[in-house]
Amino acid sequence: MDKRLSDLELHLFSEGTLYRAYDSLGAQPVPAGAGPGFRFAVWAPNARRVSVVGDFNGWDETRLRLEPAGTSGIWQGWTAEAAEGAFYKYRIETAGGAVRLKSDPYAFAMELRPGTASIIHDTRRFQWTDGKWMADRFQRHQTGAPISIYELHLGSWDRRPDGWFLDYRELAPRLVEYLRPLGFTHVELLPVTEHALDESWGYQTTGYFAPTSRHGQPEDFAWFVDYLHRHGIGVILDWAPAHFPADDHGLAWFDGTALYEHADPRQREHRDWGTHIFNYGRYEVANFLISSALFWLDRYHLDGLRVDAVASMLYLDYSRRPGEWVPNRYGGRENLEAVAFLKRLNETIYRFFPDTCTVAEESTAWPKVSRPTWEGGLGFGYKWNLGWMHDTLAYFRQDPLFRRYHQKKLTFGLIYAFSEHFILPLSHDEVVHGKGSLLGKMPGDDWQKFASLRLLLGYLYTQPGRKLLFMGGEFGQWREWNCRSGLDWNLLQYEPHRKLRDYLADLNRIYRNEPALHQLDSSPEGFRWIDFQDHRQNVIAFRRLGREPGEELLVLGNFAPVLRRGYRVGVPEAGTYREILNSDSEYYGGSNAGNQGGRPSEAVPAHALPHSLRLTLPPLALLVLKRDR
Repeated sequence: MDKRLSDLELHLFSEGTLYRAYDSLGAQPVPAGAGPGFRFAVWAPNARRVSVVGDFNGWDETRLRLEPAGTSGIWQGWTAEAAEGAFYKYRIETAGGAVRLKSDPYAFAMELRPGTASIIHDTRRFQWTDGKWMADRFQRHQTGAPISIYELHLGSWDRRPDGWFLDYRELAPRLVEYLRPLGFTHVELLPVTEHALDESWGYQTTGYFAPTSRHGQPEDFAWFVDYLHRHGIGVILDWAPAHFPADDHGLAWFDGTALYEHADPRQREHRDWGTHIFNYGRYEVANFLISSALFWLDRYHLDGLRVDAVASMLYLDYSRRPGEWVPNRYGGRENLEAVAFLKRLNETIYRFFPDTCTVAEESTAWPKVSRPTWEGGLGFGYKWNLGWMHDTLAYFRQDPLFRRYHQKKLTFGLIYAFSEHFILPLSHDEVVHGKGSLLGKMPGDDWQKFASLRLLLGYLYTQPGRKLLFMGGEFGQWREWNCRSGLDWNLLQYEPHRKLRDYLADLNRIYRNEPALHQLDSSPEGFRWIDFQDHRQNVIAFRRLGREPGEELLVLGNFAPVLRRGYRVGVPEAGTYREILNSDSEYYGGSNAGNQGGRPSEAVPAHALPHSLRLTLPPLALLVLKRDR
């Protein structure tokens, strides 16, 4: 690398295709043979003057003044004074003469809040040892592979006794020891991209290339990912390109003008979050975001990105009243620049990292979110099924006496279940801000609450779609999530909470081991209703199918707190049907009602099928049966 950016780098940046801009902009070490020190490069096209100030030059703006790099809008310069670990900022003098001190948009490390300085750091020196995981992970993300995700916030999964954050090297072994017996295939981290406000959970990102310093240094985060990979757990990052905070040290009004954002407040302001919206139509801005996405997959070996708040990107009138938004050039409400950006983002990620995955948090009926761009889709690998989540939780909140009037909420999702590659989430958003924990949402006494939560989790794991569960749901945390403290681990001294966690581990085991529960997740060939209309008894029955004969499963859910004996359900073949899961087992804290391990079929047609079973349906319970070969 020369001390200056090459003409090719400048050209690619200006046209928006310098996808690995993190190799060019920011603080880059000058290579051996070109002299000591670091080169700095920052995009500030409307600035009058730009300097780098830091602890290596006494924060003196005269010591390292940058020069324009042609007409690219980039300012660059180098110094032998700067070294690894130095703190720095850009001192930007605007066209109007005002002075702004800005963190480096491409910084690889940031000062611990409330400090806002960037830190010179080389992220390429970590020695990775996850070669086997990386060689095998393409198969882990293929259609039909079992994907079970544990969503967590690193700052509140657990904490030290003094209330301070655990560091990345403390967290990784603890997570592996806890999660491997539970059988999750991946973790999904709420954003660890640097952020100033703890209460934003990371979604108001100020460092798009820097893992948060709350938990340690960049090498510590790399070690965290490497450790999880070596123990068979993938790592997905929640990534927030929909908006950025208006903090003075960040991207907002970076060179004194609307550079990363829009100038028009009707396009710039995100009213819900008090943030700015990226100008996706500007090549350099789209390049910045795509480069950030690639950076985490490249330098930190992450296995995927969950893209936050996609709906807010797609619609110009999102959360706006009439007159508060600007239509597109055709007079419509679609954000055409954001649509083009998302397509290019996914195309570029899958071009460079085809063994990873992208996931959209998209809450509307926008078509083909998880279909390839060449089919007219947005190109994501998966989409969160938020409609399923909201309908299902609304159903479970109902008193069982009245659930018969709401059964469509439980079954409606199958109408569109195969229109996208769905992930079924029970996410962080549903256990915060007064919504209560999963266990707290369940009606009835404590026994009914635990039984209903087991039923909910069983329903999640037997429905078509990959699985996601937010931390604490696996053992039944009573209070809703609080980002300021760790989970209530003391609850595991009590039997109902331990048994619920054991049940979750068995769900993950059955999900992985039974092809019918994952092979045809995205195909209607993998699901058959038996009966979804028995609302009077609050019972549903369906079949899950794999690619091969003999893999079929029978699933029944009794959503009433009533034991039902002699319940007849149709089956396609004669034989003995063995219970492979009963959520009412005493092993899980249930009443131990069931079918003594299985039932033989009878030559009695039912539900338009030639054979049937007479079963005992435990109260508030889910059964999974499989025909013996």
